[in-house]
Amino acid sequence: MSADAQAAVIEMTGIAAAALRTPAGVVVEAVNWRVAPGDYWVLAGMQSTGKSDFLMLAAGLTAPAAGTYLLFGESMPVFEGARLATRLRLGVVFEGGQLCNDLTVAENVALPLRYHRNLTMADAASRVAELLAWTDLTRRANATPGLLSRAEQRRAGLARALMLQPEVLLLDGPLNGLDARQTAWWLGFLDQLSAGHEVVEARPMTLVATTAALRPWRGHARQFALVAERRFEVLGGWADVECSTSAVVREMLPGEPAKL
Repeated sequence: MSADAQAAVIEMTGIAAAALRTPAGVVVEAVNWRVAPGDYWVLAGMQSTGKSDFLMLAAGLTAPAAGTYLLFGESMPVFEGARLATRLRLGVVFEGGQLCNDLTVAENVALPLRYHRNLTMADAASRVAELLAWTDLTRRANATPGLLSRAEQRRAGLARALMLQPEVLLLDGPLNGLDARQTAWWLGFLDQLSAGHEVVEARPMTLVATTAALRPWRGHARQFALVAERRFEVLGGWADVECSTSAVVREMLPGEPAKL
């Protein structure tokens, strides 16, 4: 393996991703993609184009239908315990939070520490309190997910994903359905994570997020790609996005940027 490949966080060669609900159907194919440490990617695509399915493959939750995927140089997906440490270097934020409904917010956020580090709830309490404070959920600590708004559920999912201080964070539609204030909070927090937030010991994180609207990410994400018609196309930086002649890209760039 070359030194360049060893330095990559994510390295995909000839990857084909299947749909989660219909594994026999390929939604994205012939993907060649390299993510370097500290990159901040946005994967854009219209609804039902497969970008979420592709992100779940990147998270190691599904296996490629074809091709090779390396995460920190390790072949993915990682299901066996011996290589779990590599998998835990990556965190995932699901659009709906994917919280356990019978647990409180604090208990949900504590799960990674309790499961992977064999800690009690009391042992995890200080770290949980820290993450709830950073995600503005302290007052909701003892609430169950059913009592939370969708925006709060997503923040709880973010807190849980950050619990083990991963180096890579994958986010499925983090801005979907949010108002301007919530959108501004997420973009600001992700900017801090990208630069090095104290919640992850000030280490710059590698970020990959999906979206159906490109405009809010201007001035935030640094690399962009398009998922459309079973193809994965690297667009480049924001200047490349604005110059793109793709009809799909133009559709995801309506009007002037919102005032946040």
